[in-house]
Formats: sequence, structure tokens, C-alpha cells
Amino acid sequence: MARRRSALRDRARYRFDQTLARSTGTLLGWLAVCCLAVVVPVSTALVWMDPAAPRSLSGRLTAVWRTSAETLRLGAVTGAPLRMLLSVLLGLIALLCVSTLVGVITTGLGDRVAELRRGRSMVLESGHVVVLGWSDQVFTIVGELAAAHGDRGRPTIAVLADRDSTGMEGELLAVHGVRGRARLVCRTGSPADPAALALVGPATAASVLVLPAAEGEADTEVVRVLLALRALTGPEGGPRVVSAVRDGRRLPAARLAAGARGTVLETDGTTARLLVQAARRPGLTSALRDLLDFAGAEFHLADAPHLAGLTFRQIALRHDTSCAVGYLRADGGLLLTPPAGAVLTAGDRLVVVAHDDRPAAPTDHCAHVDPTAISAATPAADGPVRVLLLGWNRRGPLIADLLRRGARPGSVLDVVAGPDSGLLPGQQAGEPDDGRLAVTHRPGDPTRPEVLRGLDLFGYDSVIVLGPDTCQAGERPDDRALLTLLALRSSEETAGRALPVVAELHDHRTERLAPLGRAADTVVRGRLTALLMAQLTHHPSLAPVFDEIFATRGGALDLRPAGEYVLPGREASFATVVAAALDRGQCAIGYHAPEPHPADVVLCPRKSDRRVWSAEDRILVLLPAPDASATADPADRDLPHIHSGRRSDDTPAEAPPA
Repeated sequence: MARRRSALRDRARYRFDQTLARSTGTLLGWLAVCCLAVVVPVSTALVWMDPAAPRSLSGRLTAVWRTSAETLRLGAVTGAPLRMLLSVLLGLIALLCVSTLVGVITTGLGDRVAELRRGRSMVLESGHVVVLGWSDQVFTIVGELAAAHGDRGRPTIAVLADRDSTGMEGELLAVHGVRGRARLVCRTGSPADPAALALVGPATAASVLVLPAAEGEADTEVVRVLLALRALTGPEGGPRVVSAVRDGRRLPAARLAAGARGTVLETDGTTARLLVQAARRPGLTSALRDLLDFAGAEFHLADAPHLAGLTFRQIALRHDTSCAVGYLRADGGLLLTPPAGAVLTAGDRLVVVAHDDRPAAPTDHCAHVDPTAISAATPAADGPVRVLLLGWNRRGPLIADLLRRGARPGSVLDVVAGPDSGLLPGQQAGEPDDGRLAVTHRPGDPTRPEVLRGLDLFGYDSVIVLGPDTCQAGERPDDRALLTLLALRSSEETAGRALPVVAELHDHRTERLAPLGRAADTVVRGRLTALLMAQLTHHPSLAPVFDEIFATRGGALDLRPAGEYVLPGREASFATVVAAALDRGQCAIGYHAPEPHPADVVLCPRKSDRRVWSAEDRILVLLPAPDASATADPADRDLPHIHSGRRSDDTPAEAPPA
């Protein structure tokens, strides 16, 4: 019986739906019937329950008509039937006119709201930051720009990309620290279209950042965007422009399109150098991130007229919570890691690493230096290394070339990649063998545990994991890297030993999912480039500093054993470490201790802080520029720098030879 009732209900609903779907007139008819079915009975009940209602039936029916007509706004005229019919007709016409007017207003407002949601209105701002394009780098850049202003007001960040503006705003507001600290204005359109580019007001902006897309001809699109920006603001004027390309071969064209006020960085070269540095010096990648983000200590330029006439050694020991690393001369010349006796002259500015752009008043900390605790040990010479490269992409040749440049004779690079990587069995993955680095390709899928079990994993000094540039159907960018890391983690647990692994990831959200061991680290593709872009946008005067530090021929950041500076097991202040580094022509700016937080690098500790230094501790130092004529590889001499309006590159410090 219940099944029969359900069938009747479904059949009645089906008939009703079919009737509604016939025409608009049918829909209006059903609407009128439903209204009358509700209004007339209720009006009748109200009249019959009214003590003041007429006693006669005709009077009550007239009252029912009047109540129903007033409810439906059809007029309440009584009398002859023709007169009542005309009243109803007039009420219907008035209702139609009002409904049409409401519909027109609603449609207009809806179209306007839809246009605003599409992001097609003009941005009328001045001094704002414009971000052109969309990639994973945009989250880092927007988050850092919001953090850079701190309590000095909310910056306005205008983002233009060929995406839905509402979706862009929602994704960016989900970035930690953006909501409430920055005002986001998202617009939809192609950044290479001058008409769409004009929506975000680049001519009145303080700076413009151009991001390469994650896929497709990203570098060519960056050049087109730079040309569109040039056409809109003029070749000479306009705001500062900071852009990035993936392939170094597109750098010359991008520099020409950027013009005199443009700075162009390279993503693939930066990622390759970070992977090599992380493989050689575990923990250095974390230190680079800490130095370039706005959350902790960072590079600053400080005016110090009261320190004029003092030597660099005296100045370095007069700042308690900041670390002096060089001078920016009055004529624009930069001197990083100067000799201890170099004098600060009038008009020079100090280059410091500090937690604030206003360092504390200088005080002399020479009394905290303990000469008896300074070590006389000399750095041990590096020997040949064995590196395992799991996977292959367009950064593979760059990694092989960087390893070759710093390798000692007898070094080995084994590449394990599948047949779809583009490498043939036995093919050299980089420069020809010159005796320093022997490169061998071993066919195999690094995501399969049986392939890894056939390797002597613990016979390698470091393991680098690469993911493919393009994904197969149904795959995500970091899926193969995660599978490889899982297989390596299983080998670690089976052997009970830690593997020095560094993995390249595409998505920053995958970093929290990566199964990493105690000695493992990750490099998110494009993150350091995004941090550099944010720094150059907020501190354009630091461009020569970053050029010197992150260019091959400039100074280099390194993590050195603490035993090279202080005696292991001795308690000494950080001022003692700074003095020992100055004796070696270096600048100590922090340290890395394996306990209690092995992943953290302490930047700018107080000079008076004392601790017992162990053999496992490492000191973060800024090395002096090497003698290019004596020590640099000939292939290194033509590498570009980060010069605004000239040749520029986004390359971290060259790591010491492997």
C-alpha cells in the first residue's frame, strides 16, 4: 500500500513538472491558482470571524472580495461587475509595470555585481603594488608584502591574472598573515593586454611584479607582459619592475623588455643552486629563507654617521643584536665582508643583518671576546663526493653542471630516471666528462622500491630528488616526488640510518606532506625567487647587496663547523665567534645547533650570549668574494648579476667546492 502511494505521488509530481515546463503562461496560471487558493480561503475566514462583518451573505462576499483584492493589489472597487472587472484589469496593469521596473532594476544591479565579480572595474590607487600573472609564487609574494609593512599601515596589492577575481581573492586571503594586514584588489584579464593592464593602474603604482606561469610558454608570456607595460607607461618612466623567467635563455629578451627600471630573475637557476647547496650544506636553505623573508632578521641599510672613522672590526663588535657585514660607499660602491681594518668614512652606510631596520644604539662588546677560546684549527680540505640524482627535469643539466664546477677529481653523479625522462642509457647528464665528475645514467623508475634496493643508497654523500616538469593524466605535480621520498624513508627505517636527502617540490602545500627523515630537506621551486622579488620590491636599494651575495662572483653564505672558530666544549660568547670570523676575513651572522630544534638557524644572537659550543654546531658566515682570476671556474665568469636595468640574475651564493 505504501509503495502504491509513493508511485501515485511520484506520478503526480511528474505531471505537475511537465505542466510547468510547457510555457511561461502555464507557469503564470499555476501561480495565480496557487495565490487564489491561499488568499481567498484566508480572506473568507477573516471576514466570517470579524464581529463587525455584514450580516447578509452578499455583504460578506463583498467583504471577502475587497480583502482578497487589497491583498493582491488588484483594487477594492465594488459595485457593478463591469466596474469590478475594470478595477482588476487596472490592478494587473499596475502590477505588470511595477514588476517590470523591479526586474529592470534587479537585472541592472545583477549585471553590475557580476561585472565587479569579474574584476573589470578600474583601480584608482596610488603607491600600490601591482602583481601581474598567477603561479605558486604569488602566495609567497603577497604574504611577504603584507608582512613587510607590519604596523605601518595596510598596503594595497592589485593582482591581475586571467582567472576569476573572486577565486583569486579567496585563495590569497587564505594565506597566513594576509587577512587584515593588506588590502587586496583582484582584477580579471590578460596581463599582456594593455587594455586589461590599465585596469590595475600600473602608471601610479610604486612597483610592478611580473610572474611566470607554471605551464606553457611562460617566459614568452613574461616578455609580452613587459612589452605591454612598456607601451602603457613609456620606455623611460613608470614604476620599478621586478620580473622572473624560468629559462635563463630568455633573460636577455626579458631584460630588454623590462627597460632601465627593470630587474629580471631566473627561477630554474635559483632552484638548481639551492638543491646543490642543500645537498652540500644541510640547513643552509633554511638560513637563506630566514634571511630573505620579513618574519625575522634580514638585510638592512643603516645610516651610522656617529661610527665614521672606526674600523670594521670595531663596528662589528659594537652592535649587540645586529651583525654588520659591509659598507655601501657614498659613491655607490659596495664592500661586503671588508677587511677588519677597513674604515667607515663620512657618507657611507652600513649593511647589517638585523631584526629591525632601526638597530639599537651601539655599545662596545669587545670585553665579551675571550681570545683563549678562539680555535686555531684550519678548514679541512674537501674530497671527492658521490651524489645520487633520482628523477630528471629541465633543472637536471643545471644541477649536473653546478656539481661539476665545484667537484674534486674522482667525484661521481649517478642519475636514476625512467625512459620518459629524455635521457638515453649511458648518456651524460650535463657537461662532458673532464675528469672531475663522472656522470652515469641508470635507467629505472625511482618511485619503485625495488629500483632503490638495487642501489647502495648509504654509499652516497647526498641524494637529490627531482619531479617531472609535466604530469601525466590524473597526476599532481609532486606525486612522483612523494612516492620517491616514501621509498627512501622505508630504506632509512629498514637500515636504521639517516639519508641526506633534498627534494624539489612544486607546491608549497606539499611540503607538510613530505615524509622526511632526520637529515632530509626540501626546496620549493620558485620560493627563493619570490622572496627575492618581495625584497627588491620593498628595499630596492638592497639590489647591489643581493647581487653580491647571490651572484657567483660575489660573497657566499656558508655553514662552517664551529670548531674552526671556537674550541669545542668551551663556553664562549657569540662576540668571540664574531671576532674569530673577522680574523679569517668572514662575517658571522648566526649559528645552527642540532639541539633542541635541528631545523632552525639562530640569526643575530646577542653578542653577550654565552653557550658551550660543540663539534656538531655550525656557524653561518658570509665569506669574502673569491679571487675570480685564481679560483673561479672559467665558465663562471659570464654568469649574470642582479643589477637593476642591466644584466641581472637570481642566483644564490655559490656553495664551497664539494
